[in-house]
Amino acid sequence: MTSTVPASLTRTAEGATLQAVLLDMDGTLVDTEGFWWDVEKEVFADLGHRLEEPWRDVVVGGPMTRSAGYLIDVTGADISLDELSVLLNDRFEKRIRDGVRLMPGAERLLAELAASKTPAALVSASHRRIIDRVLDSVGHHHFALTVAGDEVTRTKPHPEPYLTAAAGFGADPWRCAVIEDTATGVAAAEAAGCRVVAVPSVAPIAPAVGRAVVSSLEEVDLPFLRKLITGTG
Repeated sequence: MTSTVPASLTRTAEGATLQAVLLDMDGTLVDTEGFWWDVEKEVFADLGHRLEEPWRDVVVGGPMTRSAGYLIDVTGADISLDELSVLLNDRFEKRIRDGVRLMPGAERLLAELAASKTPAALVSASHRRIIDRVLDSVGHHHFALTVAGDEVTRTKPHPEPYLTAAAGFGADPWRCAVIEDTATGVAAAEAAGCRVVAVPSVAPIAPAVGRAVVSSLEEVDLPFLRKLITGTG
C-alpha cells in the first residue's frame, strides 16, 4: 500500500457521512478489463492452448493467482503459476505502454472528489507494477492512497484490500463508498462493510441493500455517493 495522507482523518460530528471513496481500477476507472482477457488469450495461444469464452466470466475481476491458476487447470498448460504471472504482467504492461483510456464519467468524478477534498483510494487486484504504469497515464495525484493485489495477504474477493484502504484513511468501512465493476470486487467491498456502487463491465450485478447498480460512472456524482452512505434520497 502506498499513501500520501496521514493514517487518520479528522472525523465529522455527523453520524453518517461519506469519509472516503475507494475505486477499483480495471473496468471501473480505466477501460482495460478486456485487455486482460486479450492478453490471457495471446499468452495461452503461445503455449498452444485456446481459451473458451465462458471462462472469461470466471477469471474477470479476480486476483491473478486465482485467474491464472484456473486457466492452467482448465487448459492443462505446462507452466507454473509464477511463470504464467510474469508472462501475463509483462504482456499487459506492453499493452498499456501508450496509455489507457478512462471510463466515461471517471475524469469528471475524480475532479469532483478532488474539489470537495473527499479522500480517494485506488484498490486493485492488479500488481503494483501495473497500477503504477496505469497511474503514469491517468495521474497519480488523483489518489491519496493505493492498494495493490500483491501488497496484501489476501486479495479480492477477500475484504482485506478494502479494509486496508479504509484503515489507511482512518475511516469507518461503512462510511466508505466503493465503486466496482465485477461480482468479485463487490463481494470484497461488502465483506469489508462498505457501501457499493456497481458498474458492471462483463457480467450483470443485481442491486441489493447497501448497493446501487448503474450503467456508467456518468450516473455517479458526490451527492449520489453521499446518499448511498446516509440512505436518503
